[in-house]
Amino acid sequence: MTSELLRKLLVAGAAVAALSVAACGKPAEKADAAAAEATDAAATATDAAATATDAAAAASTDAAAAAPAADAAMAPAAAAPAADAAMAPAAPEKK
Repeated sequence: MTSELLRKLLVAGAAVAALSVAACGKPAEKADAAAAEATDAAATATDAAATATDAAAAASTDAAAAAPAADAAMAPAAAAPAADAAMAPAAPEKK
């Protein structure tokens, strides 16, 4: 949730910065073209953020699906030390 909010704020900030630079750095007759260019850049950034969000969701789903398999693989390893302790030879008696 937090990373999604930060990503959206970053994209919005980049769009505002691009529009500010376009508006303040160009003469008035070229400002419209620069604003259109900045809008295109902001749209591209928004699409990239959406793609990253989708990839993160897919990775989370894959990790959740893999977790039970990892737990099952660890179960025999956890039982092994108990079996080793049960089979250990008795200590010799002190005389």
